[in-house]
Amino acid sequence: MHKDYTSAVGIRAIAIFEMVKGFAGFAVGVALLFLLHRDLEVLALEILDFLHVDPAGRFAHAFVENAGRINESNILIFVALAFVYTIVRFVEAYGLWRLRAWAEWFAIISGMIYLPIEIYEIYQKPTVFRFLILLFNAALVAYLIYVRGENRYHQKHPNEPIVEVFKK
Repeated sequence: MHKDYTSAVGIRAIAIFEMVKGFAGFAVGVALLFLLHRDLEVLALEILDFLHVDPAGRFAHAFVENAGRINESNILIFVALAFVYTIVRFVEAYGLWRLRAWAEWFAIISGMIYLPIEIYEIYQKPTVFRFLILLFNAALVAYLIYVRGENRYHQKHPNEPIVEVFKK
């Protein structure tokens, strides 16, 4: 359990962020369910018509053609992945909200998994948005590692503030 109020607030803020990601994953899964038993080529044409885009254009034609290639088994796989993602995010959020050490470790590992992918994406096509995502994720991981270290210190030295270590 955390003794430091500010680290508890920070961990709970991350828990809320993970919960929001879980709700987003759930929404994607439900939205994908609505695509079952639909002709996606016709749906793609309806979307283009709604947006007033000429379906004969190169990108519009590719959009319609690729939509026609998606079958129901592909949709079901993505629905399952979306719901697994949702469960993982909700479990992580619950553990972080309850200030559990396992959830902090889980969040550190799950956050670190994305770092090489984000670096690769920046290498492939550097954009400000991708760079900001990398910085945000790296900051979250660094904060969680700091909090874990702080908690381990407090377990070994329950009556000594961590600041005094740096003064010695």
